[in-house]
Amino acid sequence: MLNLIDSRLSKVTMYRLILYCLTAMWVAALVLSIFKLLPFGPLALIVSSLVLVATSLAFNQIFAAVLKVQVNIESDYITALILAFIISPVQTGGITSNFGFLFWAGAIAMASKYIITFRNKHIFNPVAFAVVITSLTISGYASWWVGTLWMLPFVLLGGFMIVRKVQRTIPVLVLIATTILMSIILTFSDVSVWSTIYNALITSPLIFFTAIMFTEPLTMPPTRNKQIIYAVLVGLLFTPQLHFGNFAFTPELTLLAGNIFSFFLSPKGRAMLTVKEIKEAGAGIYDFIPDKKFDYRPGQFMEWNLGHESPDNRGNRRYLTLASSPTEDTVRIGVRFYEKPSTFKNKLISMKPGDILSASQLAGDFVLPENPDKKLVFVAGGIGVTPFRSMLKYLVDKNEKRSVTVLYSCPTKEEVAYKDVLDEAAQKIGVNVVITLTKQDSLPPDWQGCTGYITSDMISKAIPDFKERIFYISGPHSMVCGTENVLRSMGISSFQIKTDFFPGLT
Repeated sequence: MLNLIDSRLSKVTMYRLILYCLTAMWVAALVLSIFKLLPFGPLALIVSSLVLVATSLAFNQIFAAVLKVQVNIESDYITALILAFIISPVQTGGITSNFGFLFWAGAIAMASKYIITFRNKHIFNPVAFAVVITSLTISGYASWWVGTLWMLPFVLLGGFMIVRKVQRTIPVLVLIATTILMSIILTFSDVSVWSTIYNALITSPLIFFTAIMFTEPLTMPPTRNKQIIYAVLVGLLFTPQLHFGNFAFTPELTLLAGNIFSFFLSPKGRAMLTVKEIKEAGAGIYDFIPDKKFDYRPGQFMEWNLGHESPDNRGNRRYLTLASSPTEDTVRIGVRFYEKPSTFKNKLISMKPGDILSASQLAGDFVLPENPDKKLVFVAGGIGVTPFRSMLKYLVDKNEKRSVTVLYSCPTKEEVAYKDVLDEAAQKIGVNVVITLTKQDSLPPDWQGCTGYITSDMISKAIPDFKERIFYISGPHSMVCGTENVLRSMGISSFQIKTDFFPGLT
C-alpha cells in the first residue's frame, strides 16, 4: 500500500503537493463552516483567504521585480493558505482591524523571503516570522483555529501525504513524541495521561504545525541526525505547559527559535551558477556543468530553480543529485530527457553556456559510510547512476580502495551513462562493475554482459558475500521499491539498505 502511495506521490512535485493538500483542507474547512462546525461562517473564511492570497501575490511580485529574482510560483499561495489556517477569519464588528492584520501578515511573510535572508536564502519560516512581527507591532495574534477535532481528519490525511513525500517521518514522530512526553511530565500530578495526549493531538495545532510548517525544507537541517536534534528542540519548546517565568513559547516563536538553531547547522545561502558547458553523458542524458565549486559530500543533492514562463503543473524547481565529486574543479548535474519533457526540462535543455542556474538546499544522507571497511553495493537504474558517479570519482581521485560492486541496470547500451568513470573505477581501485541491459530486443550482437532486470540470482552470482554488504539503491521509484523487495526476500536487513530520495520530480 505504501509503495502505491509513494508511486502516486512521485508524479507530483513537493511544492505542488503541499498546495493541493492545503487547498483540499481549505475546502473541507469551508464545508465545515457552512454546517456551523467551526467558529466562523463561510463568508468570513472566503474573504479572509482572498485578502491573504491577493496580498501575498502582490507583494511577492513586487519584491521579485525590485530585487530581480525568480518567483517560485507555488510559494505565495502556500504561504497565504497557511496564514488562513492559523489566523481567525474576519468577524463582524472587528473587520477593519482584522483586515489590517491579514494584510500585514501577508506582506511581512513575503518580505521575509526576500529581505531576512543570507546569501539569497531565507532564514525564518515566513508564516511564523509574519505572525511574530504583527503580534509585536499591531497586536495581531494567531489563533491556530486549525487545531480542532473537526479539522483533524483532513489535516492528518494531508499531513501524512506531505510527510511521506518529503521523507521526514522520523523527525516528525520525534517532535510529536517529545511534545507529548514533556506535556505528560509537566502535568502528571494534575491531569491524566490520556487527557494530556488527547489535548496534544486533538485540540492543539500540533499535527498541522509539525506536518505543514516544521517540515519546510529551506529552514530544516540537511541530514537525518541533525533533523532529529532539531525535532527534539522544537518539540520541547512547543510544549504548552513549558513556561519560563511568565514567558511561554507560542507555536510561531517555537519555530523561529528552531530556525535559528537550524541556520547554524545548514549550508548557508543560495548559489547562482553560470553554466560553463553542457555534455551528453549517454543517450538522452546530459550533464550541465556550472563554473563554481563549493563544499559537499559525494552523493548529496540540491534544489535547482529555473524560472520560466508558463510552467506546467510540475513547477519550476527540481531536486537533482550532484553527479560531480568534490575533488573536481566544477560541479555537474546529470539529467535524463524523455520524449515529452516538462516545461522545466524544456527550459533546461535550451540553456547555453553563460546562462544562470539557481541552486540551494544542499542535503542528503545518501553518502559513503565513514568506515572505509564497509563492503558496499551500488544498485543503479537509469539516471539513478548520478550519485554513484559522484562517489566513484571521489574514491578514484582520492585513490581510496573500498570493496564496491556496481549493479547498473539500463534499457540499452547507448543509455549507459558515465562509462568513463565506471571503467576508471574498475581499473584504478578495483571496483566490480556489472551492467545489465533490460531491453532485450535491442541487445548489441557482441554483448557479453548481463540481461534483464536485477534479480536475486543476478545478485547472488555477482556478489557471493551479499549478506555482508550495505546496498545503496538509486533510480526510478518502481525500480527502487522492486530492488528493496528482492533484497528483503534474500534476507537483507533494512539496516543494510539505503535508498536515494528526492522530494520532487526529477
